[in-house]
Amino acid sequence: MGRAIRTFTVLPHLPERLQALHKLAYNVWWCWNHDAVSLFRRIDTDLFDQVENSPVKLLGAVDQPRLEQLMQDDGFLAHMDRVEEAFNHYMNATTWFQETYGAEALQKCQIAYFSAEFGLHESIPVYSGGLGVLAGDHLKSASDLGVPLAGVGLMYREGYFRQYLNVDGWQQERYPENDFFNLPLIPEVRHDGTPLLISIPFPGREVFARIWRIQVGRVPLYLLDTNIPRNSADDRGITSQLYGGDSEMRIKQEMILGIGGIRALRALGKTPTVCHMNEGHSAFCGLERIRFFMEDHHLDYPAAREAVAAGTCFTTHTPVPAGNDVFSPQLLEHAFQAYLPTLKIDRNELLSLGRQNPSDTNEPFCMTVLAIRLANVSNGVSKLHGTVSRKMWHGIWPELPEPETPITSITNGVHTRSWLAAEMAQLYDRYLGIQWEERPTDHNIWKRVDHIPDAELWRTHERCRERLVAFARTRLKAQLRRRGAPPAEIARADEVLDPEALTIGFARRFATYKRGTLVFRNLERLASIINNKERPVQIIYAGKAHPRDPGGKELIAEIHH
Repeated sequence: MGRAIRTFTVLPHLPERLQALHKLAYNVWWCWNHDAVSLFRRIDTDLFDQVENSPVKLLGAVDQPRLEQLMQDDGFLAHMDRVEEAFNHYMNATTWFQETYGAEALQKCQIAYFSAEFGLHESIPVYSGGLGVLAGDHLKSASDLGVPLAGVGLMYREGYFRQYLNVDGWQQERYPENDFFNLPLIPEVRHDGTPLLISIPFPGREVFARIWRIQVGRVPLYLLDTNIPRNSADDRGITSQLYGGDSEMRIKQEMILGIGGIRALRALGKTPTVCHMNEGHSAFCGLERIRFFMEDHHLDYPAAREAVAAGTCFTTHTPVPAGNDVFSPQLLEHAFQAYLPTLKIDRNELLSLGRQNPSDTNEPFCMTVLAIRLANVSNGVSKLHGTVSRKMWHGIWPELPEPETPITSITNGVHTRSWLAAEMAQLYDRYLGIQWEERPTDHNIWKRVDHIPDAELWRTHERCRERLVAFARTRLKAQLRRRGAPPAEIARADEVLDPEALTIGFARRFATYKRGTLVFRNLERLASIINNKERPVQIIYAGKAHPRDPGGKELIAEIHH
């Protein structure tokens, strides 16, 4: 008779005096606090780099003798206490939202922010590019401001692929599995300690998902995971890869994200008053909210749709048709055969929601069109992108002049602390005071930037550039070693780039419409700029092409050559 298989999870034992490290590691607030980053780096600098700067992995990998040493290190303990005190102050301080709208608004308002990817930190690889980085910065900024927001996404077992280049500069992909026990994931559980599950109706079956949480400062990010024993092998793979698979896999993921995301929030006791869809991937959340309004508030479909639209906003990102998900009517009908009856509308009404021309039966179902139709406010991500979007989606309102198409624009911003070097933050502390971090909307504080001496600002900028060059050299050497380059070539990597030259960074997804090779159109002019001894210029490229985008891969190979 065979023995039952038992699973054990071995976690490091942190002495009581060092328990603050665990608390700090499981809230990604640490990643935008330079003092917290230096605290974890102080435990073991080399090991911290090896584990992709992940505090959770670090605490799992550091040996017990090193922990005992830290227990006797008064300097380290004082540093840890200082960071813990800063974290506690951050979590309990009165926020901009409370000051502006009062404590009552915190109870009445709950915003759900849906995105297929969230770029919080390199050690949490559930993002691809700018869309995810924007979403991550959105959560961090909401945390700083105290906005009552919760993120909703998917927890990918393999995340997005890891890239490496062969000797010809052609992109290769590998898909390492995410070890959930080495990520700052907190399982959402029922009162009896069992995982909290939700289900979504799929053709002929229910698909179940469990809920994980990542705490982003004051803001929770809920991530759905179908890789559980209750699902079939195929359904367990739905949340395997970000942007992997074909159209059938994509529509499954988007049903889990949109429909499942709303169900997860309700299972957690949260009913959002506003839903923000970051790109069209989550547009099915509008349909689930309509179903919920019909069921709980006894509304008919038109009234429920109006109520949902009033509390929905949508951000479109991609300025080319190919970047907006479309599904054939047959695929949508098949995927929704179990769910559609609960909406109490017929197939034609459902399909019309995703078509610019509702009566055109040949037009495929577009997630961006669905999102626009179910949102009260739609926006592009820059003034120019707003103009492009109004032109792209004008067909939804053929009776209006194109400039009056109701799509506005809000220029993308960044989360200040995530993008600010430690040296620059110290400069701000000296000349702006320490309130710039806690009161980012106070223009009077930012006017003090004029007080920073030009020479001091420039010296700080140069130190940052020197660190960038050192970082690029280290990465290049590691890349060459992986490729089996000869020792002489690896040694030469220590001399690439000039720490004193104007350095231009190009770090984007390599899609053809982003025109990564545009700078090479006029090689003579480029050579004269780059080789100017008086004013030297250098360019650092980074970025991935989608595994099934040969055009993007060709751009990378062209730049490599």
